Amino acid sequence: MTEGNIVFYEDRNFQGRSYECSSDCADMSSYLSRCHSCKVERGCFMVYDRINFMGNQFFLRRGEYSDYMSMMGMNDCIRSCRMIPMHRGSYRMRIYERENFGGQMSELMNDCDNIMDRHRMSNCMSCQVMDGHWLMYEQPHFRGRMMYMRPGEYRSFMNMGMGSMRVMSMRRIMDSYY
Repeated sequence: MTEGNIVFYEDRNFQGRSYECSSDCADMSSYLSRCHSCKVERGCFMVYDRINFMGNQFFLRRGEYSDYMSMMGMNDCIRSCRMIPMHRGSYRMRIYERENFGGQMSELMNDCDNIMDRHRMSNCMSCQVMDGHWLMYEQPHFRGRMMYMRPGEYRSFMNMGMGSMRVMSMRRIMDSYY
């Protein structure tokens, strides 16, 4: 049994041609001309409104999304998707006030609903994810646009196709989401 499975549909309400996916897909245009609804049968996925995992990102867990464009305020179709592998174990991430790991640094092992209140940081522009998978949000209390972070070094959020998005809160993607 695969860890994740998602079915994309060209039209709203699961109509039109479909494409089933259980791994990362950098460009869905070779399978579907457009994508307006989907069903997550197993696992968790990030979907993107640009190819190559760029642009606005949305987190999807098991469920049916009959018209996610209106639900999530997406301006465009899903163009790429990334399967989020389940993580069991500890979570650890270092966040930095400036690009290239500059300025004030804080280490997180739990969700943070407001970096200003909890860590006295006015911004977060780079990070190092040591353990676990995380969602970063542009507003406090896990609101606004989001970015998916898996283990690795992120020297600049500006290079991730999100423009000048500020990061103000972050949450772990827990195994209970699966």
